[in-house]
Amino acid sequence: MFQVVLYQPEIPPNTGNIARLSVATQTRLHLVEPLGFSIEDRYLRRAGLDYWDRLDLKVHASFESVLKDKDIQRLWLLSSKVEKPYFEADFLEGDTFVFGPETRGLPADILERYPQQCLTIPMPGQIRSLNLSSAVAVVVYEALRQVRYNHSRAQV
Repeated sequence: MFQVVLYQPEIPPNTGNIARLSVATQTRLHLVEPLGFSIEDRYLRRAGLDYWDRLDLKVHASFESVLKDKDIQRLWLLSSKVEKPYFEADFLEGDTFVFGPETRGLPADILERYPQQCLTIPMPGQIRSLNLSSAVAVVVYEALRQVRYNHSRAQV
């Protein structure tokens, strides 16, 4: 199972969409406080629709709490401020993908702790970043492709 960590997410519908994606892909979702909304927020729940009760969710008081979680394995940090494209990484089952808040991304001190595990989604167009829920979907589905679909075909 993959893990997605949203570090201090700010926009309820993005987190709701990511919650729905997490249910669809059997991915555990971790939220790191402070959140920019309440988990009871109607916009958050509306984006997650009727799948919210199936969501595998953990809420953490800090990033350090995430690192202490027994289910967290290898980290991949996603940022528009780094150079290595996500598709050059070799993902493994159980990998954890960490995304920063919508308006500022992951803090430099977190990125600096894991320089070899920082990835970006290339954007040749003239924009700063993708919508957070789109970015999570891109990376999670690439990880699924690599781990579950390529490996099973190679064994045939």
